Amino acid sequence: MTEPTNTTTEAITASTDWASLNASDQIRHLELEGYLVIPDLIPPNQMSQVREELDRLPTTAVDYSENQRGCSDVQWTDSPACIDLIALPAMVDFLTTLLGDELICTSCGYSLSQPGHPGIAIHTDAQPYGSKIFGTQASSPCLVRVLYYLDDLTPERSPFKVIPRSHLSLHADANPYHRYLRHPEEVMVTCRAGSAVIINQTVFHGNYPNVSESDRRMLAIAYRPAWSGPIVEVPDRDSEQVAQLPERVRPLFQSLNTRRIDFDVPNRPANMKTEAPGINPSRWSL
Repeated sequence: MTEPTNTTTEAITASTDWASLNASDQIRHLELEGYLVIPDLIPPNQMSQVREELDRLPTTAVDYSENQRGCSDVQWTDSPACIDLIALPAMVDFLTTLLGDELICTSCGYSLSQPGHPGIAIHTDAQPYGSKIFGTQASSPCLVRVLYYLDDLTPERSPFKVIPRSHLSLHADANPYHRYLRHPEEVMVTCRAGSAVIINQTVFHGNYPNVSESDRRMLAIAYRPAWSGPIVEVPDRDSEQVAQLPERVRPLFQSLNTRRIDFDVPNRPANMKTEAPGINPSRWSL
């Protein structure tokens, strides 16, 4: 039997009043701590539809547990409410403000943690040279993942786990290829169904075991700014499939190889800007 990552009885618990944060507070928390909760984002009627669609999807077990299952590329399935969630206006507006660029959705996957799930090891979603698990798409230098929870996250039902500020460390322990069974300063995050946890891809995170008697369903959608492409060409999407997406979702599905950089930038290019609000030290207090 797989060893659980640990129980939640003595876990440090996040106590932030998420609903009280304004936009600047939210950006500060995400940039500094590496994660953010935005509560009650999914309207109740849409949440009911999303649950029904996810329950219909075939799932495959991961290699370490039959009770942790998933389905990738939900955007190509017959799941209109889930696909519509990719372009949820409140989230797209926040991410556009956060990243200051066009958004590209790089993945949309369903994760199911059933009773008996032993917990996901602490890891990062960023592999700067690619990896066997995530491929070279994980080499994009800037990416956030939005985790929409369709069931209440309680201490018993696979709550989210994170090591705050771990994405800021320059120590070798922060090598993004490392995985940890547990950590003494990990934090447990709970929230209501319909809420979203947003993570910087480089923060160390995972989840706790599901010791409840009910499933924990989650839809994970990854976004990156248009400039932040992978280090090499990756297999791209089928243009005919993209054309079948809803009109408001389609702009988020540009080529996965979009990479707006200037490799030949000189030392002193002409017409350099003298303002850049996105890197203002004061941006957290606006």
